[in-house]
Amino acid sequence: MIISSRCVGIDISKHHLDIFDEAIGVAERIANATQAITQLVARWRCDALIVFEATGVYDLELREALHRAGIRFARINPARARDFARASGQLAKTDPIDARMLAAFARAMKPATEQAATPARNTLARLAKRRDQLVAMRAQEKNRRSEAEDRAMVERIARLIEVLNDEIAEIDTEIHALVKAEPELANDAQLMRSVPGVGPVACMQLLTQMPELGRLGPKEVAALAGLAPFNVDSGAYRGKRKIGGGRKRVRDALYMAALNAVRRADHFKIFYDRLRLAGKPAKLALIAVARKLLTILNAMLRDRKPYKIAPST
Repeated sequence: MIISSRCVGIDISKHHLDIFDEAIGVAERIANATQAITQLVARWRCDALIVFEATGVYDLELREALHRAGIRFARINPARARDFARASGQLAKTDPIDARMLAAFARAMKPATEQAATPARNTLARLAKRRDQLVAMRAQEKNRRSEAEDRAMVERIARLIEVLNDEIAEIDTEIHALVKAEPELANDAQLMRSVPGVGPVACMQLLTQMPELGRLGPKEVAALAGLAPFNVDSGAYRGKRKIGGGRKRVRDALYMAALNAVRRADHFKIFYDRLRLAGKPAKLALIAVARKLLTILNAMLRDRKPYKIAPST
């Protein structure tokens, strides 16, 4: 990757952005609002690299403005930023310091930049997030219903669960219509759903959370999803390899897809059973299946070919 001539770090909060632009050399603060962000982005050229931590909805205005301007940016896991700060000896933490540190991270680490999201993918992401919230609320209410001792309270909770069921079904209908109406999303979804175990929820999460699928190598994609194992070694000590970081919602969706794949497809079950016979714990074996699914999906979207069982599987 070519290092940008201008690296910028931005610390994002609900109400303001703290910016450290290498070309200026001093920290500044602006409102996290459309007009201020538009004016900020207008000063940068396409050779700039902007780095900020992934902060959910608070960085949406900034992301969309950068996409429109064609300026590259990277949203990084906050844990990576903290690790870099500690490794750099930066223990103090304020918003301006964090912005300066993120600019230094951009210069030193050259993070992979985010693919531009289409308006349809942004809409799909918002629907998917709301669906997740409603599903979590429904699970909480089901737990409360199971613990309720009063019949009238059970009926009250049941009515609320029905409302949540209706809301989730309505969002599912909107998601289905949106994907069907967008050729790019529809084609990607068709390819993904050809893989055993990849159901509508996993497909939706991959469409919204992994736009890099098919554009990066298998190791890079596994790292983005938090499914790349890393060593825990020191001297003669050899610890267990672990996974971590990455996009948790993608990892959770692929884990459930792996459960389904092992139940539905003999070749995935054979792979899983082989790991179990080798002494691997069940959870570790399922994570390996999830990583295998992700590798397959990445290759399919790269080659634009539906899934088929490899002769060697």
